[in-house]
Amino acid sequence: MGLLDGKTALIFGVANDHSIAWGIARALHAEGAEVGFSSVESLIDKRVRPLAESIGSTFVEPCDVQKDADIDRVFERWDASHDGLDILVHALAFAKREELTGRFVDTSRDGFTLALDVSAYSLVALSRAALPHLRTGSSIMTLTYYGAEKVVANYNVMGVAKAALEASVRYLAADLGPDGIRVNAISAGPIRTLAAAGISGFKKMYGEFADVAPLRANITPEDVGKTAVYLASDLSSAVTGEVIYVDGGFSVMGVPTGD
Repeated sequence: MGLLDGKTALIFGVANDHSIAWGIARALHAEGAEVGFSSVESLIDKRVRPLAESIGSTFVEPCDVQKDADIDRVFERWDASHDGLDILVHALAFAKREELTGRFVDTSRDGFTLALDVSAYSLVALSRAALPHLRTGSSIMTLTYYGAEKVVANYNVMGVAKAALEASVRYLAADLGPDGIRVNAISAGPIRTLAAAGISGFKKMYGEFADVAPLRANITPEDVGKTAVYLASDLSSAVTGEVIYVDGGFSVMGVPTGD
């Protein structure tokens, strides 16, 4: 018996086999959930569909989350083959590469708008579209990062977008709680993903992380997947509106000891 036997999950944002979203997908599948996928069209056939097939998933749909019509189409397709949804995973974030270096004050208006739309508003849009399909006891989760709270060099507009995302989690939790739907965020430590590669100085930050984090280890997609299982299951039935850290304790540190 798995913790998620009989449950269905729809994951937005898998890019490749190094994605945090893929780590979550594997963990949910391992606990018995039926998993469906949606991602940007350019990644579907080359990256996402082979991964989906490796865990027996047949639901793979392209989606541009900046287009409400695309979002509605994905859920219409889901509704055609499923009688409901238990788990919605939002693993989406994007900013122009040039906005993730240098000074935040130099962020362009277009760059700011794009980052907030894809990285934060898309959670609102997906939650609204999913609402008619979500059963009582369902779980919505998203991915955030410590740069939403503290300044991280070169994270810039993405830090502001993640702050908006975390605030959205709280407001959505308040809205959807009466319907028995929980909304939470996982704040993961730095992980080598396609998205992280676009942040200037990421390699240095990643290399030093394990020297500062209390557990003295880097974070893996599998670590995040375990926490996602908790949030997706009835083990977290009274948890909503929270940001749960999967960062080896990094976020509790003030001044590193240097040893």
